[in-house]
Amino acid sequence: MTDYSRDRVRSFAIVANHGAGKTTLAEAMLYICGATEKLGKTDDGSSILDYEAEERSRKMSRNLHVGFCEWGGVLFNFIDTPGFPTFLFETESALSVVDGALLISSGATGIRAQLDKYWQLVLELGLPGILFINKLDKENVDFEATFTEIEKDFETKPILLTLPIGREESFCGFIDLIELKVYNYDSKGKAALSDVPDELAGDANAWREKIVESVAETNDELLEKYLEGETFDKDLLYGVIREGVVNSKFLPVLTGSAAKLIGVDFLLEVSKRYMPTPQDRPPVKGTNLEGEATDIGAGAPQTPCAAVFKTISDPYAGKISIMKVLSGSFASEATVFNSSKRSREKLSHMSRLIGKKQYPVTEALFGDIVAVSKLKDTLTGDTICLESSPVLVPLLKIPQAVISYAIKPKTRADEDKLMISLGKIREEDPTIQFRREEQTGEFLLSGTGQVHVEVTVNKLRDTYGVDVDMKTPKVPYKETIRKSTKAEGKYVKQTGGRGQYGDAWLEVEPLKRGGGYEFVNKIVGGAIPKNFIPSVEKGVKEAMQKGVLAGYPVTDVKVTLFDGKYHPVDSSDIAFQIAGSMGFKKAMEDAQPLLLEPIMKMEVTAPEDCLGDVIGDINARRGKVSGVDPQPGGHVISAEAPMGEVLTYAPELRSITSGRGTFSMEFSHYEEVPGHLSPKIIDEVSQ
Repeated sequence: MTDYSRDRVRSFAIVANHGAGKTTLAEAMLYICGATEKLGKTDDGSSILDYEAEERSRKMSRNLHVGFCEWGGVLFNFIDTPGFPTFLFETESALSVVDGALLISSGATGIRAQLDKYWQLVLELGLPGILFINKLDKENVDFEATFTEIEKDFETKPILLTLPIGREESFCGFIDLIELKVYNYDSKGKAALSDVPDELAGDANAWREKIVESVAETNDELLEKYLEGETFDKDLLYGVIREGVVNSKFLPVLTGSAAKLIGVDFLLEVSKRYMPTPQDRPPVKGTNLEGEATDIGAGAPQTPCAAVFKTISDPYAGKISIMKVLSGSFASEATVFNSSKRSREKLSHMSRLIGKKQYPVTEALFGDIVAVSKLKDTLTGDTICLESSPVLVPLLKIPQAVISYAIKPKTRADEDKLMISLGKIREEDPTIQFRREEQTGEFLLSGTGQVHVEVTVNKLRDTYGVDVDMKTPKVPYKETIRKSTKAEGKYVKQTGGRGQYGDAWLEVEPLKRGGGYEFVNKIVGGAIPKNFIPSVEKGVKEAMQKGVLAGYPVTDVKVTLFDGKYHPVDSSDIAFQIAGSMGFKKAMEDAQPLLLEPIMKMEVTAPEDCLGDVIGDINARRGKVSGVDPQPGGHVISAEAPMGEVLTYAPELRSITSGRGTFSMEFSHYEEVPGHLSPKIIDEVSQ
């Protein structure tokens, strides 16, 4: 492997909505560069990057995958990201460490809403980008409409660099609009260069003039030369465009077909020319261990520092940490410092990856992406540096899980392995959460979407041999009362020997919502001995675990023990526990019991064009919108809604907003279930 200086390294993430052809393009790049001997394909399951069984069966990326290749003396480190909105964290992780973004759009479907969202994320991170219009060989291609969408939807100025020749099945190449050369590809993806024919010269010159205009508008001096009719040569165009790309003012647009290898070589050449080098990028903002701000990377002291952005937990190879070198360099087998965990680590078995295949390296330079095996403490989001000059880079923000399913191991063996297996999966995917719901007793597996949870369940089965059943979780309803009442709980049992006797009078009163539970002892004159008072309360608490309506726990009640009787021989702890339980249940029945449902506090982000539909859907779920605040690209809706109505909200929101909407929610409080819904809930429990 060639040793590359930092100005000969490019790192970028390949980003697009699902189905645009990201992985196909990445496989084509590897093949064109000679990094792989065979062209991997997602359709037939031969993809080298999407190597997990679940990814191959679904024909979609679920994880980010890294690869590298060499082209024209430059090392490309790229990250192929998932396009499904559920796995957005993987894409955000990749974009947080790279120096640029390669966006893919399908010429057959145009600019999808999700791609627009990804571009906004790219801009927020200050990354430059290149856009490749893919699949121009497919049916219903409308290149002009796609480019018009780019001009309308993307704030950054798009510059078309290649003009496609032919449509659909007849698509065979393009015109390089700067060099004014035709690239005509054969069936093996080899290009033959020629001059622009007369019948295409008019269109080519018109599009080239748009490039010149865009370049001229970058500064007054160039604009003056343009207006005076001065010719701009190709070197000037290359230089100004590169500067505009690095500063996120220009978005080069290319055309091709990754599946047919049309334009992939040209894309590599353009990426080499325009994608920034590590030193072109501004320094990363970090801190030292005392919390003081410090710059890391270009323009800063080259203190060795790397960010771990992905963890792979392989049952056979162990844990693999993938990191981007943000500053300085690291040697293989060196002892380093994990400043996030305050622990020492050894960089054993350092390598570059193509999918899961490892290529050992002896050194990782500024801008490089490498994998390290078996770091003991290191996880996604950690910072690797030297103990003599420790620094911290901002941790990745882990998105909140928004959908939960109850899972149950099928066998005792599955139950024994479940927690260990989920722990390993969470090392790879920190967005997965799991816990036991105390009230329902269910084991909940939570993720960022339904597909996310399904994929995790399948991975439990296929990778770790843990089989579980999955179902929608129970809603943790509760019961309370509307009015105060009094009741006697009397337990008398006579046997041949010593009997049982306990008599307790209770008053049960409602508390305000959130009041919980209160027990008051008003026994006077020794009607019940003091040593039996705790027994009565214990019986009350046991009865509160199952209410009289549907067996849900009781809350927001005040219980007062105000009278009773005892027997000097037959009274006992157990007798007064039973008496307390009987008295509470009898009082509950006369106190107009009612059901309470959990209410979730929600924040929903929706694009402008979907705002009305999203609010209407929230209202249909018995939700209450409390505020709508504008933000770039849409609005943030603040609302509250019953948990039972939003258990499966994630896929519905994705459908309404074409994948552009996001939301978070957390428990807020309990409210009374509407009267017309209570009988249905009670009937479902009794069935």
